Amino acid sequence: MSPPLNRINSDDRLPAQVDVVVIGGGVIGVSAAYHLAKKGHSVALVEKGHVGGEQSSRNWGWCRQQGRAREEIPLAREALRLWEDMQNDAGVDAGFRRTGVLFLTKSKDELASWERWAAVAREMQVHSTVLTPAEVAERMPGNTDTWVGGLHTPSDGRAEPSMAVPALATAARKHGVTIHQGCAARGLETTGGRVSAVVTEKGTIRTQSVLLSGGAWSSLFCRRHGIELPIGLVNATACRTAPGPEITAGALGTDFYCIRRRLDGGYTLALRNRGTVELSPDLLRYAWTFWPTYLHRKNGLKLSFGKSFFDQLMRGTSWSFDKPSPFETERVRDPAPDMSLVNSALAALIKANPDLKDIEIAEAWGGTIDCTPDTIPVISPVDALPGFFLATGFSGHGFGIGPAAGKLAADIVTGTTPLVDPEPYSHKRMIDGRRLAPVSPF
Repeated sequence: MSPPLNRINSDDRLPAQVDVVVIGGGVIGVSAAYHLAKKGHSVALVEKGHVGGEQSSRNWGWCRQQGRAREEIPLAREALRLWEDMQNDAGVDAGFRRTGVLFLTKSKDELASWERWAAVAREMQVHSTVLTPAEVAERMPGNTDTWVGGLHTPSDGRAEPSMAVPALATAARKHGVTIHQGCAARGLETTGGRVSAVVTEKGTIRTQSVLLSGGAWSSLFCRRHGIELPIGLVNATACRTAPGPEITAGALGTDFYCIRRRLDGGYTLALRNRGTVELSPDLLRYAWTFWPTYLHRKNGLKLSFGKSFFDQLMRGTSWSFDKPSPFETERVRDPAPDMSLVNSALAALIKANPDLKDIEIAEAWGGTIDCTPDTIPVISPVDALPGFFLATGFSGHGFGIGPAAGKLAADIVTGTTPLVDPEPYSHKRMIDGRRLAPVSPF
C-alpha cells in the first residue's frame, strides 16, 4: 500500500518547445525545475505517474546534516536553508520544521566514529554535539535502554513526504514550470550529436537541455541511449503509527529502529539499514562495481529473485518511441512492505519506550531506493551526450538534500556558478573503471 499523498493537477497542454525538460517528478526533479524557472528558463516537467508518487513520498522524512558523508555535507547544509525558502515561496506547508536529529548508540566504537565525524563537520560549519550517557538520559527520560552516548544536531529538521513534493511543485508552478503527470518520457531525439527533443507518450517537446531525475528508472532510460549508469535497487519498508505520546519532537536513530515525529502526532518508523535487493539483469551487469557496497551492507540486506528478473530480461533496452515504453507499464512503483520488519521495529520501539506501549501501526508501505556503488548521487552532465544531465542515484539520502541537489543540478544545466563543488557527484566516476566503495560513515 502506498502512503497518503497530497495530489496536484496537471497542466493540460504539452509545450512544443522549452529551454529545459525535467524527467521525473520526485523531490529532485521538482526542486531542479523550480530553480531553473527562477533563473528565467522555460521548463516542462514530465512524470510517468504522479508528482511525489514513488520514493519521495515513501521515505522517512528526515532533513539532516548529521551523519552525512563528507561529500554530502555541503549539500545538506544548503538544503536546510532552501527547505525554508521554498516552503515560504510555495505558501503551502511542506511540513518542514527544524526540530533536530538525535542518534543513540550502545557501541563505544560507533561513538568514537561520531566524535571524529563531528570534528570534520564542525570545520564545515555544521555543529553537532556528542552526548554522554547522562545527557542522553536527560533528553530521553522515558527510554529504558542503556546507551554509551549519542550525537545531536539541533539545526537539523524534518518534513512530511506526503506534503513536501506537492508543496514544492506548487512553488515551481508559481515561477512558470508546466507539470505533466501521466506523461512518460520514452526517450531522447538528437541532432548533430546533442539532445534536441524529448519524446513523450503525449507528444514531442523540442529542447536543448534535458535533466533526468528518474530515480529507480534512470539506469534503464540511460541504457536505451547507450549510456552507462550503475544503479542498484533496494526495496525498503516504512510505516506510520497512530498518534501517541511525544518522546522526541524531531528524528531519532538507534542501532535498530529509527523514528520521526509526524505533524499528525504519530511517528514514521523503520528499521535501520534493512532492505531487499532485487536481482536484475542490470544489477548483474554491474555486480563487480557493487560488490564492496554489498559486503559493507550485507547484514541488513535480503536478496530477491523472481518474476521481475525475467520480465526485465524480456523487455530489453531498445524499445521504439512510437509504442508504449516500459515506463508506461508500471506507472508507480509500489513494492509490498515487509511486515516482519514493521513488527520488529514496533516491538523494539515499545520495549525501549514504555510510554508508547499502546501505540499501533496505522499503515505500512514499501518503496524503492536507487543506489550508486559509493552511495553518493550523480548530479552531472553526461559527456557522451551534450545537453543531457543527470540528478539521480541518491541512495536513500535524496529527500533531505533534495532542494539543494535540485539547485546544484539547475546550476550545472545552465552553466552558472554551482551551489557547491560538483566534482564529488560526477558521472565520470561511475564509468572510468574505478572500483567504487561506500563512503557514507553511518
